[in-house]
Amino acid sequence: MSETIHKPSIAIIDPNTLAVLGLTHLLESVMPKITVDAYGSFAELETNHPERYFHFFVDVRIVLSHMAFFQAQRHKTIVLVNSLADEDASVGSFHTICVSQSEKQLLRSLLMLEQHAHAHGKNLPSVLKEDAPTADDRSMACPLSAREMEVMALVVKGNINKEIAERLNLSLPTVVSHRKNVMAKLGIHSVSALTIYAVMHGLVDVNEI
Repeated sequence: MSETIHKPSIAIIDPNTLAVLGLTHLLESVMPKITVDAYGSFAELETNHPERYFHFFVDVRIVLSHMAFFQAQRHKTIVLVNSLADEDASVGSFHTICVSQSEKQLLRSLLMLEQHAHAHGKNLPSVLKEDAPTADDRSMACPLSAREMEVMALVVKGNINKEIAERLNLSLPTVVSHRKNVMAKLGIHSVSALTIYAVMHGLVDVNEI
């Protein structure tokens, strides 16, 4: 019998169902080859072989209640805090992400984790490394023209149509047309999804968004 290869998994441990749904969607967008499992409590995680996860995204209260476990898994653990005030000395040794920030900022935090911690796949589990795109792969895979990539980069960086027109010396209708073409060619319908595409394909650095 051939051995089944399972996709590496991330666990979210948080009793807030709505927050979990939003985070799951973003994680699956940023790291599409990953399986995301959600648990409402530490007890649920314990009964589902926690050793198989390569990342834990955990509500700060659960971390504080089970500090010994997460300290031992510190390199795998990202603590979910509700405000910057929660980032106190008790979780100071962990990487933290504030879940109450805007979607754009939360997305930026997750992309920074992928880009810097995982180095576009270089530090992912071995089963994914062979599928991680190289810089040449990302560049060749982009179907956009040079001008469309310029427009996309400025959109992702937060520029409105008027600002893009001024920076590229284009008319406003031309900018609108380029934006429509970018979305149509990539099959993307939101700026958040466009941001993920641009960063994951190495077309925009996460520090610029």
